[in-house]
Amino acid sequence: MRVVIVTESFPPDVNGVAHCAYQTARHLVDRGHLPLVVAPATAAGTGTGADALAPCPVVRVPSLPLPGYPQVRVALPSRRVGVAVADHRADLVHLASPFVLGVRGMAVAARLGIPAVAVYQTDLAGYARTYMGAGEAAAWRRIRSVHAAADLTLAPSSAALRDLRTHGIPRTRLWARGVDTVRFRPGHRDEALRRALAPNGEVIVGYVGRLAPEKQVELLAGACGLEGVRVVVVGDGPSRTQLTEALPGAVFLGRRTGDDLARVFASLDVFVHTGPFETFCQTVQEAMASGVPVVAPAAGGPLDLVAQGRTGLLVPPRDAAAVRDAVRSLATDPARRTAYGAAGRAMVEGRTWAAVGDQLIGHYADVLAARRPAVAA
Repeated sequence: MRVVIVTESFPPDVNGVAHCAYQTARHLVDRGHLPLVVAPATAAGTGTGADALAPCPVVRVPSLPLPGYPQVRVALPSRRVGVAVADHRADLVHLASPFVLGVRGMAVAARLGIPAVAVYQTDLAGYARTYMGAGEAAAWRRIRSVHAAADLTLAPSSAALRDLRTHGIPRTRLWARGVDTVRFRPGHRDEALRRALAPNGEVIVGYVGRLAPEKQVELLAGACGLEGVRVVVVGDGPSRTQLTEALPGAVFLGRRTGDDLARVFASLDVFVHTGPFETFCQTVQEAMASGVPVVAPAAGGPLDLVAQGRTGLLVPPRDAAAVRDAVRSLATDPARRTAYGAAGRAMVEGRTWAAVGDQLIGHYADVLAARRPAVAA
């Protein structure tokens, strides 16, 4: 099968869309298929080195930084998308979190008569509320215009699936995300790292992700004030300066990736995710794979991932007091932390990228079969 993955982000970018697109391309290659990735060019024209390590060829489209958030690149109009799809002789176009570049990918697929599978991954309506205070209806109109044209839209969680169907998106199915259970595992716990982060033996409570307004990392302020707790923040983004002031005593480790990130995850005692706009929340799943109990908002993707009172605690979104109280309850109960961590690891062990990748190929096969002309009886 020849597949063109049109994605709004791809490594060396570090985010959920980029990671999922990379894992999809890698799995397609592993299964003997022929993917091609089309993605925005990275800052200052970089990315060539990372592309050389990609599992398949990558076509870069000219891009500009998003105003106010330069880590995010937005593709510019370009004929490269159409040329790439046509030259690859694609059987199917995979649109990863389509919004700007994905819109062009959808138009190319329609013009060439090629089936398209759209993967819904970003809560753009939630971002509109966060950054503009309005615009949610316009965001949904944009989402609907793209996804309604696709042969199939895949949602990463039951909450996201409900949102899509509520807003009139047709032909939707559930497709969750995988996790690298070899990289993220309890055995990477590092006592030397723990001593460096918490020299007085504090309980280490960590957040991993972008430092941006929609993530609401400031909700950890109450946890910073708990006796015997050390808050550790991993990631970077436009909110970093404000967060260093909002989270007194927290340790900021910056961006971490690969085995280094896995070592940090496994060395936590509690993982907290604060953002209420997650359509899936990969970091929750990576924490669970690392054997770490989770505190997360009872909204979006975490509703599917966190088993309340068994692998972690779900709290009301945007409730700093609830976050503080959940952290306190786990910080003072090491036996419960151990039980939740073990249950979380057991829950995700079958959710490998190979398993969910095969599910994706099954969705592709269904779409291609539906497009074939009916065989005369």
